[in-house]
Amino acid sequence: MGELVLAAKITHVPSMYLSEQPGEHYGCRAEAIAGHKEIGRRARELGADVAVVFDTHWLVNSGYHINCGDHFEGVYTSNELPHFIQNMAYKYDGCPELGQAIAEHANQSDIRTMAHNIESLKLEYGTLVPMRYMHMDTAEEDAFKVVSIAAWDAWHDLNDSIRFGKAVREAIEASDHKVMVLASGSLSHRFTDNNQAKENMHRWSREFDRQMDIRVVEMWREGKFDDFRTMLPEYAGHCYGEGGMHDTAMLMGVLGEGYDRPAEILTAPFGSSGTGQINAVFPM
Repeated sequence: MGELVLAAKITHVPSMYLSEQPGEHYGCRAEAIAGHKEIGRRARELGADVAVVFDTHWLVNSGYHINCGDHFEGVYTSNELPHFIQNMAYKYDGCPELGQAIAEHANQSDIRTMAHNIESLKLEYGTLVPMRYMHMDTAEEDAFKVVSIAAWDAWHDLNDSIRFGKAVREAIEASDHKVMVLASGSLSHRFTDNNQAKENMHRWSREFDRQMDIRVVEMWREGKFDDFRTMLPEYAGHCYGEGGMHDTAMLMGVLGEGYDRPAEILTAPFGSSGTGQINAVFPM
């Protein structure tokens, strides 16, 4: 039987890649990168062989979609922020059988889902950024197989995404894999207006968003996930949740009703280009 061995809500800010480059911003995201490396280390220690990523940079307008190709390889430049991420090489194997199984379980629950093994369907940086750091300084034989799931679900209901997350958990437990699940997206996501972008590189856009993020993280630390699920739609709406916060809704479905274990914060909330970011682990 398969097992969910680690679940986390993670940042994927492109300034993490910029943080590697010589110049003004060198080292600015060292703590976020360290959080990713620690998550990867823990997952390997727990025996994980697959990383399932709910990616809020993969936009879909209809249905739930899974990229479960056999292999992913290329050089990526962000069309959104090419001055942050350019010419980033990547190379990962996929796990088609798990992606197909997730789609089957979701469809059995009347959640219209499609699994794709298409060579030309590439990964988005909500998957590529965390996979970069979770594979850094590790041997090739310790690499995770990667399954990426669209979590910028533009016309979807958050409750359906919670149900989808439940189907993901069921598929994992029916598989032969030990799996790490990552909700890859921000807390609040109100980008800074263009004329303030430089000065807000390491800040939130609004104090309201910062205070909301702080309170949400307090709730996670206290294990108040039933209350959090109740407020999630309003939180996503008022604080411009990235991808509608469907990654977070999916994560809540993976954790399940009644989950109340305190979250462990590996990277404290921080501002980035106006948005709120975090690395948090939800104990299994």
